[in-house]
Amino acid sequence: MKDSQVKRFDMLEKPRKQKWYLVPVAWLLAFPTVWKHRLRIRKHNMQGVKPPYILLCTHHAFVDFSVTTAAIFPHRANYIVAIDGFIKRESLLRNVGCICKRKFTNDILLIRHIKHSLSVNKHICAIYPEARYTLVGTTAILPESLGKMCKLMKVPVVVLNMHGDYLSQPVWNLTKRKVRLEADMTQIATKDETQSLSISEINERIREAFVYDEYKYQLESNQKIKFKDRAKGLHKVLYVCPHCLTEHEMDSDGALIWCNSCHKTYSMGEDGRITALEGKTEFSHIPDWYEFERELVKKEILSGKYHFEDRVTVDSLPNADGYIRLGEANLVHDANGFKLEGDFDGEHFLLKKEVESMYSLHIEYDYFGQGDCLDLSTLDNTYYLYPLTKKNVVTKLHFAVEELHKLNKDTDATV
Repeated sequence: MKDSQVKRFDMLEKPRKQKWYLVPVAWLLAFPTVWKHRLRIRKHNMQGVKPPYILLCTHHAFVDFSVTTAAIFPHRANYIVAIDGFIKRESLLRNVGCICKRKFTNDILLIRHIKHSLSVNKHICAIYPEARYTLVGTTAILPESLGKMCKLMKVPVVVLNMHGDYLSQPVWNLTKRKVRLEADMTQIATKDETQSLSISEINERIREAFVYDEYKYQLESNQKIKFKDRAKGLHKVLYVCPHCLTEHEMDSDGALIWCNSCHKTYSMGEDGRITALEGKTEFSHIPDWYEFERELVKKEILSGKYHFEDRVTVDSLPNADGYIRLGEANLVHDANGFKLEGDFDGEHFLLKKEVESMYSLHIEYDYFGQGDCLDLSTLDNTYYLYPLTKKNVVTKLHFAVEELHKLNKDTDATV
């Protein structure tokens, strides 16, 4: 069956109230997990706050959902969940109150669903606006539409800023580690304030409440991660050698990360700090290395040299039944955005995503054992793309999407 003929996920169905009989099940799954990690929740300005309200959550790892469940106990919620979370379990997720979303798309229908969750279901609406797990334990870009949405809903706005979740299972190595978890739950705007504050003022409050740095938290909480493979996979995000500036030649194993070009090697300590085995340690703090890479991408874009092109394997996810292998296509990313073009079952395929349409990019590392991938979504389909010849490139692609969008926005503002 051709991709154009496949049934699409029903995005029109309104969010259901969380079934009462599934609520105790959610508690039974969540609380042993958070108890094991000795979760401590600090509540700020939360006196008298009851559903319905908007809950904006930082996004680190799968354990986030257990922390969120514990934080809102004993209340129920509707949760915004990406389409891949519904695979083979659509009925279950709908019954526990999940609302489907395709990442980094401008979805007016989602606003209606959030409104229904709050005004009809009278639930908390839990949203993870970073839209993907943090790559190095720091805050991802937040959409500017958040403030407008909060103002429109006319309910209190609460932020749940979690600490330790990323350290317990970083996205570049999903092996679980023993880490103590904490969370700050803060009402950042009352119902009345959502109407009196400007959109930019609401956005500023959200940004301030969303600041986090997991490696700083590790140091300040004096936690040692003794996991022997604590640096394995770290080269997925730290893909540029800070010594020789070679890209995509980093590798890692055990507690070490090294460059295959100049062979400079670094060790990741139990405290999360980086140390060069010989010579200068350019970056001891992992997020600093990460932001150094971002600046390199920005400079490449400004010089007009940025261009990515590769053949990719394409999987389609039109509904919750699972992925459909479409075949191979050509992917280009440059100052004009993404262009994906190919022929599937004799049918020409073309998908363009302009720079202004995407403020960030969802990427995965070694996704289900098939390799690194990025995904591009329309309102009725999501395409998972696996580069075939270029290695360890998806982190750079995500930087490029973000920096191109920022530069485009800045250009528009000056016109």
